[in-house]
Amino acid sequence: MSSTHHSVGVMLPRDLPPHDFLPFARRAEELGFHDLWVVEDLGYRGGIAQAAAALAATSRIRVGIGLLPVGSRNPGFAAMEIATLAQLFPGRLDVGVGHGMPHWMRSVGAWPASPLTLLEEYITAVRELLRGKNVQRDGRYVRLDGVGLEPSAIPSAVPDVLAGVRGPKSLAVSGRVADGTILAEPTAPEYVREALGHIASHRPHRVVAYNVAAVDADPAVAIAAVRPALEWIGEPDWSAHIAALPFADAFRDLRSQCTSRTEFTRRMPDAWVAELALAGTPEQVRARLTALREAGVTNSVLVPVGENPLVTLTSLASVL
Repeated sequence: MSSTHHSVGVMLPRDLPPHDFLPFARRAEELGFHDLWVVEDLGYRGGIAQAAAALAATSRIRVGIGLLPVGSRNPGFAAMEIATLAQLFPGRLDVGVGHGMPHWMRSVGAWPASPLTLLEEYITAVRELLRGKNVQRDGRYVRLDGVGLEPSAIPSAVPDVLAGVRGPKSLAVSGRVADGTILAEPTAPEYVREALGHIASHRPHRVVAYNVAAVDADPAVAIAAVRPALEWIGEPDWSAHIAALPFADAFRDLRSQCTSRTEFTRRMPDAWVAELALAGTPEQVRARLTALREAGVTNSVLVPVGENPLVTLTSLASVL
């Protein structure tokens, strides 16, 4: 089940120029966003380092890490890093973990034979460590021999550990062991309901939904702005995001007719784009946010587009 609370946050672009990083975080706080999310994509910036900088540069906004690949960090040391941030900035941190993109993880020699087993063992161990438990575990991947945080290092406000996953089996793991689930863009209400059916958690479970976003008084301008950011969703990895949508068959047919992602994105009807992003006037985007909340989303995260993210940030704040 999920909470009825709903907040609106924003994602910090992974390729934001370094001189804009802290101003973006501060501006997101000034504009009233509830949370700021940073991503850890291979070759860009580290998630824990970004979170530390953003937390230190602000005073109120929550910071989410979405996400840390479980194959890249020993859970004992990951728990230490997370606990440090949670102690220094109590009540302001959320942490997402996940499989990581398979081709990225294979390129660094960190893709396991059983990603599901690693994910479940990892989340379970990290959550126990953050709660001050001494962990003795001899799993397939997670092996901890009496490991625990020292009393002085245990955070008083334990951050939520969420799983950033998409497949049915991974969603079920999230429902069993995580405090919530991060759903990558595009996240339509139909996809949220389908995902919650697989999560099937019997305790409070947050749902964080990423969506590419643009807001403009002219909805056509907003649609045009988000269209290029949707070029990846025709690939097989994104099939789960599309399957529950009413135009799923037509979507697949159009993709099969196109020779490139660019052609597919260009030919995609505006109505589809409006379903696959948060794009339109402030009133239209607020209506979509309401639909996401009613579907079970607790945290909507707007992914800005455009050449000047700081300008885009101001326009996105008009939906708050």
